[in-house]
Parts: sequence; C-alpha cells; structure tokens
Amino acid sequence: MANTFKLKTKLGSNVAANAEQTVYTVPGSTTSIIIGLTVANLLSNSVTVDVKINRASLNDVSIGVNLPIPSGGSLDALAGKVVLETTDVITVTCDTLNGIDTALSVMEIT
Repeated sequence: MANTFKLKTKLGSNVAANAEQTVYTVPGSTTSIIIGLTVANLLSNSVTVDVKINRASLNDVSIGVNLPIPSGGSLDALAGKVVLETTDVITVTCDTLNGIDTALSVMEIT
C-alpha cells in the first residue's frame, strides 16, 4: 500500500452563488483521509458555506451547514480527520457569487 499526500484546490472566481463546487473525488481503488479543509472568504462582506460528502451508494452527509466566514477570514471546516471511500466526493457551496477559495489536504492510500 502506498500513501500519497496531496493538496486539492478550488478557485472561487466565476462561481455562481449557491453552486455546489466539487473539490475532490476519491479515485478508484483508493481510500482517502482528509487531513484539513480550509475555506477562505474572498469578499469584503461575510459569507456562509456548506461542506458535504456526496456518496454514490449511501446517503450524502453534511460536514457543516451555514458556516459563517467573516470578511477577509478563513475557516478550518474540519475538527478532525475524515475517511473517504472510492467515489466519495467533497463539495463546498457558498451563498455569495465568487465568494471563496478552498484548499483540501488529503492522504490517498492505494
């Protein structure tokens, strides 16, 4: 088994308000562990974000709903590590047009 650390990023420019953005999809034959998920507010007003795990074969679950991020601030959206399975998808949604950038640190186990 190989362990590979990766950084996945998602730019918030040209993203509509309330549009679900895919930040990361677990590749086939892989288990992934999210080490950190940081969301940065790009605007001069506060925004709120939703973070979710979309699961192909099970119910989707929220990691956080209506999480507030003040102007110029950032949010560590995880209190601990989260294990993801093949085809799980991490998404982030912002309530404001072009409001956030997202950085996800993950370890892939293959």
